[in-house]
Amino acid sequence: MELKKLQDIISKYLGIDADSITEESSFKDMEVDSLDMAEITIEIEDTFDIVIGETEEIQTVGDIIKLIQEK
Repeated sequence: MELKKLQDIISKYLGIDADSITEESSFKDMEVDSLDMAEITIEIEDTFDIVIGETEEIQTVGDIIKLIQEK
């Protein structure tokens, strides 16, 4: 369930196909800049009712899923 919601959020901001986003997808490989990451983070926090904080350690979609599951 988390992956599907994350795919929708990320694809909306980056304009890429949601189905191409996997847990292994790297934000660097998707060419996410700091502004994109900030916007994506805010929407993820609102959607999942969590606080992510620092995003520097988040490298992949799987990293965000782990954070969501830990909260």
